Order: sequence, then structure tokens, then C-alpha cells
Amino acid sequence: MRRSSRHRSLLSREAFVRRLFRNALLGLGLIAISLGIGCVGYRVFAGLSWVDSLLNASMILTGMGPVDPMGSTGAKLFASFYALFSGVAFLTIMGVVLAPAVHRFLHRFHLELDDKDADKKTPPDSQG
Repeated sequence: MRRSSRHRSLLSREAFVRRLFRNALLGLGLIAISLGIGCVGYRVFAGLSWVDSLLNASMILTGMGPVDPMGSTGAKLFASFYALFSGVAFLTIMGVVLAPAVHRFLHRFHLELDDKDADKKTPPDSQG
């Protein structure tokens, strides 16, 4: 029978660092994809230069807000949808990056609880 992950020992520090690094790379990839979507959208719908598109996409993705005013209805609609997408993307990216650390913390917490429960259930030594 396979033991549940709650009862497994913690990953080694090396494996944990590899998992953190892998998730950080995945987070960077998601940031790059999100910025790419924003850059292309601002370029196509708002007619901004690539640098201005990157600036606007970066500012929206980080929650700072747009830099350039949107002149057309299409640009305004894109900016609105990109802002909504960016909010979800930011939360998702943070979840991906922080997941290994939170998981390790909770796993350690459960292991400590199991140890305390085991200590309570062990009968005291009858030899004096």
C-alpha cells in the first residue's frame, strides 16, 4: 500500500531547491507569454511602438496601470481584457512560484503534528 504524501518525509534540500528553480522558470515563462500577449495586442490594437507596447504591457501586468491613453474602441477593449487577464495571470504566476515553499511548510507542519500525536499515544515507560 502506498503511503499518503502526508506521511512521507520531506524532500531533501537539493530536491526542494530544484523544485523551486523549476517553478521559478515556469513563472518566468508565464510572465514572458503574458508580456508577449500584451505587446502584440497593444501593437495591433493601439498602434503603439514595440517599446511603448512593452511598457504598457509591463505596467498592466504588474498592476501599476496603463501609461498611454487608448484612442480607439478596439484598443480600449483590448486594454480592458488584458487588464482582467493580467490580474488572473499575476495570481497564477505567484501561486506557481510560491507553491513549493508553501507545500514544504504545510508538509513540515503535518509531520510535526504526526510526531506529537505519536508521542501522546505511546504509553509511558513502566520501568522506573
